[in-house]
Amino acid sequence: MSARDRIRETNPGFYERYSMLEDTDEFWEFIIRPLRQSIRVNTLKAPLDVVVERLEEEFELEPVPWVREGFFINVDNLAKVPEHGLGLIFGQEASSMIPPVVLDPKPGELVLDVAAAPGSKTGQIAQYMENKGCIIANDPKLSRANVLIANLNRMGVLIARVTTKDGVYFARFEKAFDRVLLDAPCSSVGMIRKSPKFLESWRLRGVIKYMKVQKRLILAAYQALRPGGTLVYSTCTIDPLENEEVVDYLLRKTDARLERINLPVKTSEPVLEWEGKTYSEELRKALRIHPSDNDTEAFFIAKIAKPGGGA
Repeated sequence: MSARDRIRETNPGFYERYSMLEDTDEFWEFIIRPLRQSIRVNTLKAPLDVVVERLEEEFELEPVPWVREGFFINVDNLAKVPEHGLGLIFGQEASSMIPPVVLDPKPGELVLDVAAAPGSKTGQIAQYMENKGCIIANDPKLSRANVLIANLNRMGVLIARVTTKDGVYFARFEKAFDRVLLDAPCSSVGMIRKSPKFLESWRLRGVIKYMKVQKRLILAAYQALRPGGTLVYSTCTIDPLENEEVVDYLLRKTDARLERINLPVKTSEPVLEWEGKTYSEELRKALRIHPSDNDTEAFFIAKIAKPGGGA
């Protein structure tokens, strides 16, 4: 049975909706193809070249083109790799490494990670900040926050303060943060490659529920951002309601503007019209990544600037 037929049989509503985005055999095949294992080398604990040299004694590494510390690795179980247990490397999906690269945090800054668990992106942010400054790493669920804390400890992150608030709470800290990452909770279409349950459980009402949450969160995140600062909005899904619709909503409600992202990553065309609604041409600056583009998870990334702040 072809991938297209399997998806259509498993969840007809899913197939009907996303065939309007793209309807090629390759697209459907990569939606369900098992995901390649990728890692990020944690330079908070050891120099990049030292860790890479050690790993190459035992494994084949293929560089991830858009992040210097990222590699695809031929290993079935990372838990058996000593460097993983020591926090020298961290299992992280290759496209999920893009948002921290786009955020581009600097040492000494105050950064907010609105939905931080399980912590892979938080650790990457701390790595770029060289453990100097402060990251407020938030997740509203205590159980997820505990996993976040454990992962940050293993990675040697010293500058994170973990909170368990609804992300909207941070709107009260108006113009406080140099940079904000909102890797929003979403319908996780991109994660079907990790687990078929995301295909089986997908429902349009879930997409709409997440969209409403995302709109509240992106407004709060933008309010917390200082003038001249950078907000990165990302999801691991392909639905326009959770991606272009949410960013377009922010553009219409505020003075936010998008900045172009220049990375060596293949992308699909942003959706500028969906279900009779037209979105801002600014969204051409965002990255829409389908699984078939780079053999990764699906991802959407928008780099948002708040005017002002001076040089």
